[in-house]
Amino acid sequence: MRSKLVVGNWKMNGSRAANAELLSGIVAGLDGAEAACAVCVPCPYLHQSQELLAGSKLAIGAQDVSAEQCGAFTGEVAASMLREFDCQYVIVGHSERRAYHLETSEQVACKAEAVLRAGMTPIVCVGETLEQRDAGQTNAVVSEQLGAVLKLLTTADIQDIVVAYEPVWAIGTGKTATPEMAQEVHAALRAQLRTRGDAAADRVPLLYGGSMKPDNARELMAQPDIDGGLIGGAALKAADFLAIIHAAK
Repeated sequence: MRSKLVVGNWKMNGSRAANAELLSGIVAGLDGAEAACAVCVPCPYLHQSQELLAGSKLAIGAQDVSAEQCGAFTGEVAASMLREFDCQYVIVGHSERRAYHLETSEQVACKAEAVLRAGMTPIVCVGETLEQRDAGQTNAVVSEQLGAVLKLLTTADIQDIVVAYEPVWAIGTGKTATPEMAQEVHAALRAQLRTRGDAAADRVPLLYGGSMKPDNARELMAQPDIDGGLIGGAALKAADFLAIIHAAK
């Protein structure tokens, strides 16, 4: 049985003072939590997070990575560098990277492979825009995005990824897919994973990343194929993030 996983994505937010307050507040409220949990912080705060979270239940993650191992790639960060800060998770293919940096599904797949080679877990993001949903293209879009990753990775490696479905139209807009809408896409993703073996389909956590909040988290995570959440704005408030973590049973 898959355990629940709740991951906070801070995006481009934070300061040393605010981070210390937020992380200490989260750690203090984790007693009794059944879900695994992590925060994906901006790279400049990885060292601070590493120091503050040492020995805690809260894991560290990064928000992006280079597909390259090293070399003349100014501004890029290699997976091996992230690993030195005890990162366990790395987000790849977030909708904002795809939209603002024109990342292709093939590039995302290469990043996922780089994360795995460095001994970390990639959180592979997939999701459709409002225009694509209205055109009935949701399943085709997410299938293509995940398919590029499944094509590149070995069957064994696929078992070690996390997939996050983030409907782009529900990020930061206040809109949220109904639990039934989210479950439908998650079920399709699970079926696609099963084409690479039952072990992958049964083991890979599928997270919902479309504005999960304390008031909808429990209902969303009660769906059979929703194994947790990739949390944006609510992850910047200790009380809200903790409420979501504790909603994961």
